[in-house]
This record gives sequence, structure tokens and C-alpha cells, in this order.
Amino acid sequence: MSTASDIVLYNYAFSPHGKRISAYLALRGIEYALCEQPFTMPRPDLALLPVHYRRIPILAVGRDIYLDTRLILRVLESLPHVASPRLGASTGRDKFVEKLLEKYIIEGPVFAMAGGLVPVDVAQDPTFKKDRQGMLGRTWEQEELEEGRGECLNYIRNLFDFYESTIFEDGRHWVLGSQGPKLADIEAIFMLDFVDGMQLPQDVISDKIFPRVYAWFERYRAAVDEAKSKAAQPAVLNGQDAAKRIRMSELELSQTVFDGADPAGLKEGTDVEIYPADWVTEHRDRGRLVALSADEVTIAVESREAVEIRIHAPRTGFKIREI
Repeated sequence: MSTASDIVLYNYAFSPHGKRISAYLALRGIEYALCEQPFTMPRPDLALLPVHYRRIPILAVGRDIYLDTRLILRVLESLPHVASPRLGASTGRDKFVEKLLEKYIIEGPVFAMAGGLVPVDVAQDPTFKKDRQGMLGRTWEQEELEEGRGECLNYIRNLFDFYESTIFEDGRHWVLGSQGPKLADIEAIFMLDFVDGMQLPQDVISDKIFPRVYAWFERYRAAVDEAKSKAAQPAVLNGQDAAKRIRMSELELSQTVFDGADPAGLKEGTDVEIYPADWVTEHRDRGRLVALSADEVTIAVESREAVEIRIHAPRTGFKIREI
């Protein structure tokens, strides 16, 4: 089984994407160390690696740093020497459902609509407003949030209804009809679980209106809580100790494939920068391009101690630019 010395998760407790990863780690029984991060910038712990990408969570496996939860989950699914079974689907049909859920919830409008339900008092906090300015195309002003709330609430209500009237209509307990939660459940539930904590109006979204979905919520939360209670608690590291542990590790999982016929025309060894395509594009990681495939890019960077660290990002949702 992987140990805490292999894996370091940079996270903060109420990140919906962070909860997605911590739930997977618990349900799979994978040990890890935790480096807790502040809710807003700056995050000097990441600069020690060095990583400029600002979104949370970030996962380190040895000296390989993985950005974006889509890639993080793929890496966790493929970890060697983990005794417990993978949570990913095993049949083509179920893999299709699982992947479609990931694409819709992450790459579709769900997160933007959920963001519109952030309580106004939270969004008016000066630190929050400054840090998230421009995120999801919003200024986070009170008038803007109040004007768009009805549209966002209706969209999320329709998503609850979609689950209620389709996948759970036959009485199943889990998305794929399994005996317990799988990766498909994590993909399907994490944003709804997030918005459920936002004091939604009971006459629009509640357990009385969507009893099957809320029963699924209860089963899922209970399963994650039980898994966490049985697992070893993650060692909590400060930024210095986390960076030191990573620097002293190996490059064990690094992607090594380079697609010489990639449509972007990028060449191995070129100095490039990678950054999110949609927001905070000024937070760019620069390094030597060492691996490239249809769905992953890897660059090599050096720490202040002249130790090579590799940063991995998915292709979808990220830009790669030659320097």
C-alpha cells in the first residue's frame, strides 16, 4: 500500500474539488500526508516547490506534481502497490457513464452555476472578493449575485431532478448499481454536496422534493465518514516539511511518452509555460517540455535547491505556450 511518505495533498477543508480527492483517498484506503492551505492567495507553500498554479487541490506523488482533479484522480486510480480495489468502472458502458459525468460536472456549466449560489455575505468579504475577482466571469458584487441567483438555482434544481428521475428511479443505491460508492458516485455528487451546504430554499430543493437524491447523499456521506474513521489519519506537514519530503523523493510515476505528431507541433525539450485557459492565466508554470500525450503535458522545473521536479497538467482546460 502507498504510504504517507509517497503522497502529499495540498488542500483546504471546504474546497469542493478537494473534498472530491479526500473522499477518493478515504474510500480507497490510500495513506497520504496533508499540507493545509489558506482559502485565498498567497500560498507560499507552493512557491517552495516551486508551483505557480494557484488552484487547490494539488497532489504530489514523489517528485511528480499533479494539477487539476481530473488528472489527480487518473493518477490515483493507476497507483501501483495499493491493496484495495480501484473505484473506477470496469465495463465499457460504465466507463462511459463515469467519464461523461466527469466531463459534464467539471467541464460543463455546473461549477459556474453552483458558484452563483455562494451566500452574498461570504462573497462580500473583501479578501474573498479580491482573491476571486473574475472567477467564473463574476465580479462577486451583491447586485450581480442577487440578479443571477434565480437562474443558478433553477439550473441546480434541474440537475437534482435529473438524478432523481433517471439514475435513481429504479431504486438503486449507487450510480452504477454497485454494492458501494464508486468513482462515478464521487464525480456525480461532489458539486451537489457542495451546494447543499448553501442554505438552499426548502421549497425548491429539499429531501421532500428529491428524496432519492438525499438518501444517496446520506449513504455517500456515511460511507466516506466510515472510511475516514478506519483509515490512518494523514500526517499534517507544514510547507517547509512538505517541500523537503517531495524534493527527497523519486520521480517514479513520471509520464515519459512524447507524441512527436501532436497537433500543437510542440517539440520535446522546448521551454514552455502551462496555465489554465479560463481564469488566473497570469499564474504560469514554466519549464522544459519532457512528455506530451493527447490528455497530459509534463514539464521539468528546478527547485531552489537545484532538484528537478515535474509538473503535470491535463490538456483540456490548459494552455501550452512556447517561451
